Amino acid sequence: MSLMTGDEKHGPAATSTLDVLWVLYDRVLRVGPESVEGVGRDRFLLSKGHGPMAYYAVLVAKGFVPEEWLTGFGAYESRLGHHPDRVLVPGVEIGSGSLGHGLPIAVGTALGLRAQGLDEPAVWTLVGDAELDEGSNHEAIAFAGAIGLERLHTVVVDNLSATYGRAGGIAARFEAAGWSTVTVDGRDHEALYQAFTAPHPGRPHVVVARVEPKFE
Repeated sequence: MSLMTGDEKHGPAATSTLDVLWVLYDRVLRVGPESVEGVGRDRFLLSKGHGPMAYYAVLVAKGFVPEEWLTGFGAYESRLGHHPDRVLVPGVEIGSGSLGHGLPIAVGTALGLRAQGLDEPAVWTLVGDAELDEGSNHEAIAFAGAIGLERLHTVVVDNLSATYGRAGGIAARFEAAGWSTVTVDGRDHEALYQAFTAPHPGRPHVVVARVEPKFE
């Protein structure tokens, strides 16, 4: 991440996600540079795309993106913009950063895979706790729980930046809609791995990853 020297307007948005992203790409997601177009790959959708530096760093570490791209981060001619672009960056599934879009798109992706009879690929999306201020997410949460969208997984990185949510109440919101939930320390790699791989038959799954407060 230190190689990205551009205008880092959303530094906390990136650093808060680094451990979650590393554990997902290192130990959980069934996708790699050789399978970015594979039908059976797992899909990861970075909804919290307004702070993509950690995401880019992990994509480089895992061989999706050349390391030399990092030094041009944010420049006009760079492929690595302040919001990731699915057309320009290998391994990126969606263009993102506008809050409230990733989880609804993930619901649609999981539904599309189900309609094609593709039961193996998992769909993961990473959202920030402040994104849950957006009503589009609550519609997606309610719908996914009601239809038991088992291949859908969400990680909420909670740095206490939400405006309207009750502190510590994120898991309860998902539980009320029928989701499987786990809340863990978002810096503890083993705890994250156990939470990511917890069984949840017949239900979508959310992991609330708590990290240090954004404004501490």
